Amino acid sequence: MHLNIHYLIQQYGYQGVFFALLLEMIGVPFPGETILTFLGIEWKQGAFSLFPLIMVALAGNIIGSTISYLIGRFLGRSIILHFGKFLRITEQRFNNAEKRFNKYRISVILFGKFVAGIRVLAAYLAGINKMDFWKFTFYNAIGSLLWVLSFIISGRYIDIVWHNYHHIFHQFIWLFGSALLIAFIIVIFIRSPRESKKVLKN
Repeated sequence: MHLNIHYLIQQYGYQGVFFALLLEMIGVPFPGETILTFLGIEWKQGAFSLFPLIMVALAGNIIGSTISYLIGRFLGRSIILHFGKFLRITEQRFNNAEKRFNKYRISVILFGKFVAGIRVLAAYLAGINKMDFWKFTFYNAIGSLLWVLSFIISGRYIDIVWHNYHHIFHQFIWLFGSALLIAFIIVIFIRSPRESKKVLKN
């Protein structure tokens, strides 16, 4: 799915943030980390206030996770696999996530949001495996808070680093690109005589 994050944020503001993160947790392929990092940059530039931004992002993520949990609990595995093909949830991906969930339930709920392949499936698996609702809600809220804060704050400092040091980055990019080009030319010249000898032998 092509998504212009800048357009989404500018046009819909906090509402766009809420629905994007809610839909991602149901399975719609929105790039959650990218959105949060971009929001951190926008916060640094004054487009958002930190507290409402965190609250809206948390609400979207937690409500989306809760919907997924309820779908898993009351509709079960078959319905998720049936419609999962439209949301990039394959049976193999689901089975791999289920193995991890059954082994590390609390850890998956707490830290699974940092792993794209696990983040969406963790809530479904909690529901399917009849994890206590309030226990799930508690750990899911903590995990959501850690995830949201990590990427929003990262976005803020990425913006600071870029504005202060982007001229240095540009210089290193040119140096790195030149070094790669030189190395590529050297490899071609080294390989050429060898290839010629092979052709002559054959």
